[in-house]
Parts: sequence; C-alpha cells; structure tokens
Amino acid sequence: MAGRAIIKGTQDVSRVEAPVTVRAYLICAFAAFGGIFFGYDTGWMGGVLGMKYFIRQYTGMAYPADLYPYSADKNSPYQIYKATFHLTARDQSLTTSILSAGTFFGAIIAGDVADFIGRRFTIITGCAIFTVGCILETASTGLAVMVVGRLIAGAGVGFISAIVILYMSEIAPKKVRGALVAGYQFCITIGILLANCVVYATQDRDDTGSYRIPIAIQFLWALILAGGLAILPDSPRYFVKKGKLEKAAKALASVRGQPIDSAYIQDELAEIIANYEYEKKVVPQTSYIGGWTNCFTGSVFNGNSNARRTMVGILMQMMQQLTGMYRFHHLSSSSESALVRLSSLVDASSGINFIFYFGVIFFQSLGTISSPFLISLITTLVNVCSTPISFYIVEKLGRRKILIFGGAGMIVAQFIVGIIGVTAGRPEKNNKSAVSAMIAFICFNIMFFAATWGPAAWVVIGEIFPLPIRSRGVGLSTASNWFWNCVSTLVQQYCTIGTDGFVQIISVITPYLVGTAKGDANLGAKVFFLWGSLCCISFSFAYFLVPVTPPPYPHRTRQYTDTYLVGNQRSHARTGRQDDGGSHPAQVSLMETIHHVRSRYGSHLNWGGDGG
Repeated sequence: MAGRAIIKGTQDVSRVEAPVTVRAYLICAFAAFGGIFFGYDTGWMGGVLGMKYFIRQYTGMAYPADLYPYSADKNSPYQIYKATFHLTARDQSLTTSILSAGTFFGAIIAGDVADFIGRRFTIITGCAIFTVGCILETASTGLAVMVVGRLIAGAGVGFISAIVILYMSEIAPKKVRGALVAGYQFCITIGILLANCVVYATQDRDDTGSYRIPIAIQFLWALILAGGLAILPDSPRYFVKKGKLEKAAKALASVRGQPIDSAYIQDELAEIIANYEYEKKVVPQTSYIGGWTNCFTGSVFNGNSNARRTMVGILMQMMQQLTGMYRFHHLSSSSESALVRLSSLVDASSGINFIFYFGVIFFQSLGTISSPFLISLITTLVNVCSTPISFYIVEKLGRRKILIFGGAGMIVAQFIVGIIGVTAGRPEKNNKSAVSAMIAFICFNIMFFAATWGPAAWVVIGEIFPLPIRSRGVGLSTASNWFWNCVSTLVQQYCTIGTDGFVQIISVITPYLVGTAKGDANLGAKVFFLWGSLCCISFSFAYFLVPVTPPPYPHRTRQYTDTYLVGNQRSHARTGRQDDGGSHPAQVSLMETIHHVRSRYGSHLNWGGDGG
C-alpha cells in the first residue's frame, strides 16, 4: 500500500541474490555486444590503410603496375615506386590516432552523462554519435572528411566502451560478474575478427566498396546495440542513486528474472540501498567539482581510499596497453619488403597491440609469408579462441592471480621472441624457421594476454569503485586505456616503419625505437626486450597493487547492513534468533535502510505483487 515499503528480510544471511538465470546471462551477453564496437573499429583501419584502391584514392598516386612493368629486382623502377606507394606517415598517424583522441574525451564525458540520464540512454547516445561519425567515414573520399568522421565516431566509441562496463558490472549477478564482464573482452576479439574477415574479403576490389563496405558494416552494430538497449532495463543502482526506488525494484526484478515481490529482489535491493547509504557517508556528495575531486580523496597508500582505487583503475588500463596487446591491426601496408624489415616490425609489437594494429604490415615485412592478411587473421583467431578461458579462471582463480600469471607468461614469450630475433632470426640469416618460431611465440603472447590481462582489467575497473564515484572512476580508467592506446599506437608506427617512416601514427617513441632512418634507434628485434620489461612492470603492478578481492563493497554489504543499522544485534542476525519484539534483526535492518532512504528522497513505495 502507498506510503509503506513491504520489505522482508531473510534468516539466511548468505542468500542475497536470486539464482542466476538464463535471462541474466542473455542480458549481460547482449550488453557485452558493445565490445564489438571497440574491436571492429580498432580492426578495420589497419586493413583499409593497406588497400591499393584506398591508397590511390587518398594519395592520387597511380598503381605501380600502371606505370612500370613488373620486376622482382629491388633496384628496378617498379620496386622503387612500389616502396613509395602508401599513405604518408603523417596521414597514417592522423587517421589512426584521431579515433583514440575522440574515445579519450568521450569516455571522460560519458561518466557524467551516465549519472544524469542513466547508463542505458548514455550507451544509446553513444550509438547515435558513432553513427554520425560512421556516415562521414563511409562518405569520405579524402583525408579531411575521414578524420572528422573518425573523431566523432571515436567519441561515440568512448561513450560505449566506458558505460557498457559500468552497466554490466551493475546488473550482473555477483556469482558470475567476472565471467560476464570478461565477455566484453571476448566481444572485442570478435569485433577484431569480423573486421579482419571483412577486410580480407574486400581488399582486392578496385572500387570504393573496398573500404566503404568494412566501414559501413558498423551501422549494423550501432543498430543492434541501440535497439536492444531500448527495451532492456536501466541499472538498478542508477535508480537507487537517483532515489527512484520503485524503478530500481522493477529494473532489478527484470534483470534477475524474478517477481518484484520476490524475497530475493527485496533482499538484494535492500543490500544495494544499504551499500549506497554507507558509501555516501564515506564519499560525501558536494558540488559538481567536488564529485570529481572525490575520485582523488585519501592517500594512495591507503588501500580503501578513493585515490587508491582511481590510481589502480587508471594504471590498470595503462598497463593493459603497455603489455603491447592491441597493436597489430593497423599494419596493413601494401609494401612487401624483404625479411630485412622483420626486426623493425616484430620488435615494435611488444605484444598484441602491435599485432592487431600493424599485423598485416608486419607480416608483409617478413617477406617469407605469402599471405600476410591471412596470417594476421590467424593471430586474431588465437586471440578470440583464448579469451573464453578467462570466463572460468577469472572466477576460479580470482582477478589478481590471473593478472600475475598472465604477466609472467607474456614476459617469457616476449623475451623469447627478442632472443630469437637477435640470434637465429636476424634478417641477414633469412631463416624461415626462426621467423616461424617468432610468430609462434607471438601467438603464445596473444594467448596469455587474451586469457588474463585483456578481460581481467575490465573486470577490475568495473568492481573497485563505490557507487558515488563509479561512473566517473570507470570513465577515467577507460579514458586511460584509450590515451595509452593512442600513445602506444603512435610509438608502434614509428617503430615499424623503416627508412621511410611509413607507420608513424600517434606516439613519437616507438617509431624511433625500431625505425632505421637516420637518428632512429633501429633496435630491431631488441625492442621485444623493452616490451618484456614493460610487462615486468605490469607484473609488479598486479602483485603489489591489485587487491586480492577487487570488489570490496559488494562483498561487504551484508556485514554493513547488519552492523550500520542494528550493530549490537549483528550476532543475532547471523544465528537467526529473533529479538524480543519477535522480528528478525536482519529484517529490521533492511526495513530501516529503506525507511532512511525513503525519508531522504520522499519516495512513497508500494511493493506488492502488482509491482506498483
């Protein structure tokens, strides 16, 4: 009835959530579809940049075969001209890096938007922004429109990549939250795979369809995600934060597949409310600026402080990028240099980033591989097939353990690649077996990343922040991912390009490390020692800074519910004994929690069987 919250506690204090249903899995799996944006948009650019028609369209250069007769002689006019047939380093850098610039700012802005209009509508807004950018990309016939389109699309991807993690973390059942959020990373790998397949299918077309088809397919992802979210409920925690408890109850009942008057729903909602009340006492709500400064309150040496959580979130995403895991996608030059450029390319790939940003160009540069596009597709398949391993180990072993294990595995794989590269795999030896071994250990590197650091980094940032700062904390962490993605991409491109500086994209560091031009470090395969060393830092970060139990608040909430409101009767709640009034202490604590929130927000609740 109106004005009264009909809330009943439970004598089983271990029972908080409803049993995990197929519906819960499906809702979270659909939300994880946002990872397709991340992966696909990351994956298609590399292949497109290496397409002959795209290069001719954007540079105005004629095809080498149209000017000179074919010759295998490196000093022939054909081969000399062919070596120059690509986008300039500046244009490659701009078209690739501008996306990460858009996503960086989009992720930061998305946190505030999600607190204002809700998680669901923020993601839908991101889809709309992305669609505008995609239209410009598809329609472009020159660099200017493409760059503007990439920037706008990047802002949309920033919205989606940040808030999908937030949304999934808030609606997923705790028992399987890690596995379900890991599904986001799996969708990223699926997006990368799809991009590789589409690019592989259209690469030889001699018309605008060669690049417009891979770009335009992204409309489908936006339509599916926005359309699906339009009928899904918003996060119950968002409604609790806004004081809309009736909507919170309905949303929670929907995502759990339970009646609104179910004891499971009432218990879990009361837990969420009690949790939020506690967090508000720890993180007082002040002004807009104060909301941002709350992310940095406390000492970084205090494991429970907001500053420590924010630092861990930002550094977690930075370390994920510095393992080198996303860098192979944009490497699709049409140049087929000989094995001599193996060092320049292999080294820049401390791992997967290089492989996924610059994979095609990298394999083309090996000279011993007949179909670099196909090999790049195979490495993508390794990434996809390895990610589901995380669904099991993230819950079985825990977040921190798999980060440590994965870091150790990547260190070993990368140092082996580096050792082979400076010994049997040196370009002048033209040793195909050594090159194959390097590729094999690159695949091992991908496997370790895909099963550990890839998904676990997203799981951790979705869990470590209290509700008052969660949207901004996740936004800052995701922005960190895109910022370092941008930096590492820049670095990789300078590193992988050789004398003409072909791949200089965003960063200014890596290109000089492996570049062979005058003034470049020309590290060759030695760069893997650098990437391996960075993985040593990531390993140390996971060992010393990542908490053993990343989600501190969710697992502490029942204790708070009993302690904060009915402190001295906590032992009775755990034993199931009733107090003198005949009501169960845990029940009293839950009802008082609801009453406290209702009095603060002036809500009049009636949670009966009709959901009214």
